[in-house]
Amino acid sequence: MNFPQHLLGLRYLNSQNYSEIFELTDKYLSDIKDKKIIKKILSGRSVINLFFEDSTRTRISFELAEKKIGLDSVNFSTEVSSMNKGESLLDTVRNISAMYFDFIVVRHSNPGIPAMLAEMTNSRIINAGDGINEHPTQGLLDIYTLRNAFGELKGLNVCIVGNISHSRVALSNILGLKTLGANVSVCGPAPFIPRHIEGMGVKVYFDINDAIKSNDALNVLRVQLEREAGSLLTSLKEYHKYYGITKDRIKLNSKIRILHPGPMNINIEIDSDAVDLSNSLIFDQVTNGLAVKCALFNLMK
Repeated sequence: MNFPQHLLGLRYLNSQNYSEIFELTDKYLSDIKDKKIIKKILSGRSVINLFFEDSTRTRISFELAEKKIGLDSVNFSTEVSSMNKGESLLDTVRNISAMYFDFIVVRHSNPGIPAMLAEMTNSRIINAGDGINEHPTQGLLDIYTLRNAFGELKGLNVCIVGNISHSRVALSNILGLKTLGANVSVCGPAPFIPRHIEGMGVKVYFDINDAIKSNDALNVLRVQLEREAGSLLTSLKEYHKYYGITKDRIKLNSKIRILHPGPMNINIEIDSDAVDLSNSLIFDQVTNGLAVKCALFNLMK
């Protein structure tokens, strides 16, 4: 088994790596659902959750996975750190490196911070989202959720809907799904679609109804208001009118499955009654994410 030392992005994984992750995830998912005690194979090893951005699902699922697998975990928060006293990011990293954590899980608003940590420390680095670059653990849990729902990813038609230009989730999904043979498309208003994205082998839809009719699954992205995405739109009401996922729109393809990485802007990119339909895999994603993270720690030990 030749699993990478760090998880910096899905662009660095091959099909064999995905097979290893998903096979182990199957085991952990079964144990989690059956409420079995998971063997603490990393007892005595340490991890720091280095989050410079807000997070709910990603951070909590990492913390829980770490406890389940036996890691001694420390949570870092900028609000109560010496960065508020003027300490630089570089000095913060140097101090953390001097504590010899076995793993560092990092989320930062700037692309490339996980790669910098991989160069500056002896820890194994897991990227929990770096700017608008990648979010590999979210990509893995999304792809695993699709695999469980459909059984086969090769030839599956998956459309990523919404704020593609600002989304690290979109890039990780595109990279991973393409590696595994899925047909990937994107849909959204023109300001949300990166120029030349077709060069990645991705089809572009500008009509959400066409995207729903033509695909097996939609991964619906949040309109990232904190990244000024809202300023690119005429109005959020207009966005919902033309691109919002509604119960009526889902009737255009009764078999389509719906994913969303969260948090959801209800009644903007997706309606509350659409979330509760049997088509929705949104809360399966959350459970699967916990199992994926257990698998990653196991493989990277």
